[in-house]
Amino acid sequence: MTTVFVGGGTPSLLEPAQLGALLELVPTTAGAEVTVECNPDTVDDAKLAGYRAAGVTRISLGVQSMVPHVLAALGRTHDPGNVQRAARAVAAAGFESWNVDVIYGAAGERPADWRRTLDAVVALGPPHVSAYGLTVEPGTPLAAAPERHPDDDDQAAKYEVADAVLSAAGLRSYEISNWAVPGHECRHNLLYWTQGEYLGAGCAAHSHRGGRRWWNVRTPERYIAAIEAGTSPVAAGERLDARARHLEALQLELRTDRGVPLDALDPTGLEELVVRRADRWVLTVRGRLLANEVATRLR
Repeated sequence: MTTVFVGGGTPSLLEPAQLGALLELVPTTAGAEVTVECNPDTVDDAKLAGYRAAGVTRISLGVQSMVPHVLAALGRTHDPGNVQRAARAVAAAGFESWNVDVIYGAAGERPADWRRTLDAVVALGPPHVSAYGLTVEPGTPLAAAPERHPDDDDQAAKYEVADAVLSAAGLRSYEISNWAVPGHECRHNLLYWTQGEYLGAGCAAHSHRGGRRWWNVRTPERYIAAIEAGTSPVAAGERLDARARHLEALQLELRTDRGVPLDALDPTGLEELVVRRADRWVLTVRGRLLANEVATRLR
């Protein structure tokens, strides 16, 4: 494995010895990127130093917001002070590559709140920031509360602010939702965007190998029951034909700053959405907001 990503739930509830024992089961190449998602509430200097000693090379902090009432709307328990403490601990442990995750579009989040979050995140000095628009997943409490659903225009405006603030801080947009100081891009996520192969373990984890994709059952209870019974936890899978794989490759490339070959897209009518860079078409900031629409024009 060239990369490992321990995510979903709250992996930072694991003690260093537990995480180390888990990582020992994963064969990795020299110089592999090993990322662990961390909740600011559940890490301190000792735990992060232990993770570093166990082979972790990259930390991703789930910050979401730096405004208390927005954190409350998102159901988060940490506060901005905890985030600052966690960021200092990440630096003290010697992690050169680390990420901050933020979410925009929560109920009651004003434009000034979002700008406050961005400014506070930049002040932390992370070499990588992921900014995601809040999405409504079926079956969640948010789905059952339409008055709390995000507004598309509000999210679009906040995305443009995020790109301006993060770009000014020296972080380059290398994928629609991700900005990084050059050299600190997330290698694991790049596997997804380049149709690389990966193996997922755990409930709802996805895998891709040999042109086939499959995914596990969604709930922890069903996953654990399958493992204990010695049966497969795989829920379903699919294999794309050559044409579908080629189109998917273009759709994924379009999301990145690499863009797509000139012959893959007719830019007529898309002048504000794509720009030519050498022999590729690359999305503009406005184009990133309408990436799905642009993708329908791929050929």
